[in-house]
Amino acid sequence: MAEPKNEDFLDDIATAEAEELAEEIAEFSDEALELDELRAERDDYKDKFMRALADAENARKRGDKARRDAENYGGSKLARDMLPVYDNMKRALEAATDEQKEVAAGLLEGVELTMRALKDVFQKHGIQVITPEVGDRFDPNVHEAMFEAPVPGTKAGDIIQVSAEGFMLHDRLLRPAQVGVSSMPAN
Repeated sequence: MAEPKNEDFLDDIATAEAEELAEEIAEFSDEALELDELRAERDDYKDKFMRALADAENARKRGDKARRDAENYGGSKLARDMLPVYDNMKRALEAATDEQKEVAAGLLEGVELTMRALKDVFQKHGIQVITPEVGDRFDPNVHEAMFEAPVPGTKAGDIIQVSAEGFMLHDRLLRPAQVGVSSMPAN
């Protein structure tokens, strides 16, 4: 049997295979790194997209709320300016004596019709009259205490006089009802 003279060619094959494998691994590693970078970039864009979508939805909701508020409360300054007109017309109707009602029946009827039309306009635009009664409990959310007085037969916090009616615009207070409140101490 003859001994092989040179086994170096086997080492060369193994080295070549190892180098080829190393190149493939390097290429694979570069591709994997690039793929990981692309995935990270995709995730970043996806996150930015979702945030932009949420911001757009929030902006839409804020716009809808602002539009509803403008519809409901945009005329509140005008409504507030009309309240003294209502008060004066009501006082005029209450101040008319029986004699004046006979003499100026047409005039008073015109004022009553105008008052009714004003109330209809108020109702159409969501303005409600707050009409407290004597004996009701004072509510600081809708009443304004103009004075306090000890009145026998009442409890502290009872309304003893109504000076002016209050008004609500939808769920907001335009003007509190002006009332006098009992300060009768408990016995």
